[in-house]
Amino acid sequence: QVQLSESGGGLVQAGDSLRLSCVSSGRTFATMAWFRQAPGKERNFVARINWGGDSRYYGDSVKGRFTISRDNAKNTVYLQMDSLKPEDTAVYYCASSSRIMPGNTTDRYDTWGQGTQVTVSS
Repeated sequence: QVQLSESGGGLVQAGDSLRLSCVSSGRTFATMAWFRQAPGKERNFVARINWGGDSRYYGDSVKGRFTISRDNAKNTVYLQMDSLKPEDTAVYYCASSSRIMPGNTTDRYDTWGQGTQVTVSS
């Protein structure tokens, strides 16, 4: 079974940048995505990318600031986060989906990482 592991979170100030990484324990051809969840809030879609890397989608709140990419040779997906805002504060989760239909909801994803905390101060 494929396992996902996120890293790269931290405490930064508004306007700073951060790059998250998600490493898969094994090779996968699945669509990969990033979600985030703040305490007491639902888990929301951030970005996703197909295995070929030519189709990318972003949540409205991060569009223009975040960039998702992947390196299949390294079994890794990245989330470059620029111009961070306090409202970006959340635990960020990497997820994998084997479904044939694209989607931005959590039920479409089969495997999840443990999450990495991103905190953005004012």
